[in-house]
Amino acid sequence: MTLPSGLLRLSPLPLALACLPALAQEVIVPPATAPGACAAITTDAARLACYDQLFAPNALSTAEADAAAAEAAAQRRQQRQNQRMSQGEQRLSQRMGEMFRASHETPADTALANAGRGSLLDSRWELAEDSKLGPFQLRAYKPVYLLPAFWTSDKNQMPQSPNPDNSVRTPQVLDSTELKFQLSFKTKVVENLFGDNGDIWAAYTQSSRWQAYNSENSRPFRETNYEPEVMLMFRNGYSIGGWRGRMSGITLNHQSNGRADPLSRSWNRVILNVGLDRENWALMLRPWYRIPESRGEDNNPDIEDYMGRGDATLVWNRNGHEVALMARHSLRSGSRSHGALQLDYGFPISNLLRGHVQVFDGYGESMIDYNHKATYIGLGVSLLEWF
Repeated sequence: MTLPSGLLRLSPLPLALACLPALAQEVIVPPATAPGACAAITTDAARLACYDQLFAPNALSTAEADAAAAEAAAQRRQQRQNQRMSQGEQRLSQRMGEMFRASHETPADTALANAGRGSLLDSRWELAEDSKLGPFQLRAYKPVYLLPAFWTSDKNQMPQSPNPDNSVRTPQVLDSTELKFQLSFKTKVVENLFGDNGDIWAAYTQSSRWQAYNSENSRPFRETNYEPEVMLMFRNGYSIGGWRGRMSGITLNHQSNGRADPLSRSWNRVILNVGLDRENWALMLRPWYRIPESRGEDNNPDIEDYMGRGDATLVWNRNGHEVALMARHSLRSGSRSHGALQLDYGFPISNLLRGHVQVFDGYGESMIDYNHKATYIGLGVSLLEWF
């Protein structure tokens, strides 16, 4: 706002009074009941706040959606009893109805389709019917970050594998500190495959470890992992121990480092996904089955005993602060018992930038290190929240 030169000579009180209308326009957000009312506001901050009042999800709206879904489910159960269905027909209808709901025909259908609206997992996977954005919209998947300082306690200078074609014979020249970054996104390919439920997602994640400070060895990229996935996800609506079962699904996953022997590593998995949340917490459980490869062509035949047969990730998110703890294990005992823990902490620095701290301990920080145990500590920035 440009003030006339004469106004600059006014006393502080008249000057403050002159500025009050502009300040009021910035701070006071008129109540609105339709998007058109928000669009008429000329001030950017006030217009955004108006839209937030209308559309921003909150804990109250999630609780209301869950309550409406529970009431609708109770009505459904009563209707089934009144219809005196046979025991076998009732069991089949209930199981199929939970997973593959038909199009909305009644208010109860609508309430069931919007269970969990605004929850953490709904914000990530568009589970509720009113949260769906349609196919081919890029969404966040795993964390996107840059860690200029990524230090390890034990350099893996001679990666080994039970396959002799995949064992390094000459030590590599490596620094203990390198640079790590990760890119990750997903997009929905098909929406509502079964009535108002069942979405197919495609995802891609790439993480690189760059010896950026290793001038002695021409600063090579030590390891890059590529991970494309296809996922079929369903909305759920059950409760267990105070947690809400929001989603389940199946994933076809490929992960490799795209290198030639003896540094080549890869595997393919079928992953079961189970997602639960409560308030500011989310829990993802992922047991998997490795698709077998022929013995002579398998770069890493014992990878399940180190990278594990499943993982669990617990996430807490509040006011822009986010903590994620991942744990995985081989689910074997004795000499085949191996696992890993990874802690990620993201915190706001500005509107567009977030600080990021990562700590990893165990086996398999990357594909080339799948059977190598070490501690890694990274410090840098991330570009968005991952929940």
